[in-house]
Amino acid sequence: MRDVNKNHSFRGKKIDPPDISSGMTISQLINYFGSTGYNARRLSEAANMMVDMVKTKSTVCLTLAGAMTPIGFGKTIATMIQNGFVDWIVTTGANVYHDLHFAYDLPVRQGHFDVDDDVLYSKEIVRIYDVYIKERGTLQAQDLIVQSDLRHVNLEDRGSSQTISTADISYILGQAAKKNSKYPDKSFVVAAYENRVPVYMPAIADSSIGLNMLPLLFDANDQLFPNVVLDVAESAAILWKSKRSGGIELGGGVPKNFFQQTGPALYQILKIKEGGQDYIIQLTDARSDTGGLSGATLQEGKSWGKIKTSHEKNVIVYGDSSVYFPLICSYVLSECHPRQLKKLYSLKDSWVKEMKSIYKAKR
Repeated sequence: MRDVNKNHSFRGKKIDPPDISSGMTISQLINYFGSTGYNARRLSEAANMMVDMVKTKSTVCLTLAGAMTPIGFGKTIATMIQNGFVDWIVTTGANVYHDLHFAYDLPVRQGHFDVDDDVLYSKEIVRIYDVYIKERGTLQAQDLIVQSDLRHVNLEDRGSSQTISTADISYILGQAAKKNSKYPDKSFVVAAYENRVPVYMPAIADSSIGLNMLPLLFDANDQLFPNVVLDVAESAAILWKSKRSGGIELGGGVPKNFFQQTGPALYQILKIKEGGQDYIIQLTDARSDTGGLSGATLQEGKSWGKIKTSHEKNVIVYGDSSVYFPLICSYVLSECHPRQLKKLYSLKDSWVKEMKSIYKAKR
């Protein structure tokens, strides 16, 4: 039962100006934030909620919107995967695509945000705010690699399976990069492959991964293309099989909702499990009053059955996830021992089959 008076009383922790000093550890800094207010305090709550997810053996999802990998976050995500702190991922296809640049040692440079983009175009430099990427030396080189890797996905390779999910596409790209790239340790896609962490790209058509499947479509000879509805089934099966489940969302967009809609998939559509996620952390700069998905409050998700309760175990930190996410990762790595890997990629297919049989039996 919720204590209705808890948040409407003068019983909160006393604010006592905390000390700051040189050489503070990440744990000391997060505790410092927790003694204050506003988004500093929300960041401390988020960091400790992430620790709680890890220590309660929850199944943890990471969602990636925005251009996180072009600024080098792939290795940070890989470290979280390797320590067992991230069990599955929902991302834009762009983050998978750009992550692979670093594995294959394709040029990405710090640039500038206040420039003439007509001049950059004439020099074959593409820009993501203050990051520069070479058109031919990076993008077109990566395109050839992706197309070559995906040309090997055919019906014979899949045995009796006649369809694949976008997690299978990510797995194939990670497997190839592990074998062929110069620096596989810099890629979260490779780490996901090595540790059997499924990586979903539900909006795959809206990315360079999807663009690179266009020549395969035109040249198709028993070419197998991903079915994003299978993504829906596999992600729902992960929540269905999880005793405790939660996630950390970087930004919003499709990855945010795809992760959260696992609850309605089981409750509203299949009618085999009620509840939604136990925990959700979101790092976002989006406003809630515009009606957009990225800014929708986590509490609002309770009305859809996306979370267990709107009253606890959810927190939004407003600001730039490129600042907040590394702080949370460092704190979790400092406070938690590595976990045993769940290896959900190896389980997802059998879970979907089992979920299908239960659904059909209920009908």
